[in-house]
Amino acid sequence: MFPKMPADHLSDSLRHVFAHIVITLLAVGIAFALPDLARYILYSWWPMVRDDSQMLLLTEVGFAGLLVLLFNLAKLTLHYRSRAHMSTIASLVHVREASDWLSRLLGRDLIRAVSWKRDVAILSITGYGTFAANDAPLNHALKECYEIRVMLMNPYSAAAAGYVSAHADPAGTLAQFRRELETSIACLKRLRAEGKQVDLKLHDDSPFWKLVFTGEHAWVRCCHDGRSFEQNPEYVFELQTGKPNRGFFPAFYTYFLNQWNDLEHPEYDLDTDELIIRGSDGRVIHREPYPPRPAAVEDGDPISWPVATA
Repeated sequence: MFPKMPADHLSDSLRHVFAHIVITLLAVGIAFALPDLARYILYSWWPMVRDDSQMLLLTEVGFAGLLVLLFNLAKLTLHYRSRAHMSTIASLVHVREASDWLSRLLGRDLIRAVSWKRDVAILSITGYGTFAANDAPLNHALKECYEIRVMLMNPYSAAAAGYVSAHADPAGTLAQFRRELETSIACLKRLRAEGKQVDLKLHDDSPFWKLVFTGEHAWVRCCHDGRSFEQNPEYVFELQTGKPNRGFFPAFYTYFLNQWNDLEHPEYDLDTDELIIRGSDGRVIHREPYPPRPAAVEDGDPISWPVATA
């Protein structure tokens, strides 16, 4: 008794058998449809196959192989053209993977090539690996722009404690997050001292996306898995100026604007190192020193900021 084949394997086998039958019939059909061409091949171009059955068989096999190659090339062409069309609709212009050195190289070239001299918007966790570290992709690029808007996760919030809970050492990771955020804040202060317009907000939500907007390009990476999100692919979407509602760029940029305009996310005053809490009418109702005083929070424990009210 033969083992039962999976349905997908059986369908693939039948498809290949059917393809070979079609190619064979097509070759026979071409021979009968083009008698002059067949006569030219047998009597003028390659007369030795006329009386040599083995050579005739090899010629038929070679012709069938050529047809298979041509059909496969046509199939691949249609496949990749369809993929390119879908990428165009989605506005996907680049994908960078940490394990692919070529995609990383092309990503750095794209960062240097994009026209983004005015503004940059960032939604990230600590921002250290995005712009504050010496080898960060945006470390030198931020010096070329004028307006910088940054949203980072508050490392003293309950969301931060939940985010690092998946790590082997949650307390150590949380302490590292706090140090990285301090480095990012210091970097933003230097940029502001150089004459840049820098605005910083802290959010208390565990982020799902890391977003960077450089002019008409959106750099998107999923970061819901805090243990290995740096290994996740990074996608680059471009704004289609002729069709601005097309693709994923407007969707991600709208998401960023909604988060940025949400009054529940406190502003960070880079001059006084305070968090500014605003009410629903936009007025300042409270200022909280940052980082929190030692008496207000124990190391590794989250704190809750006052709820914005009218």
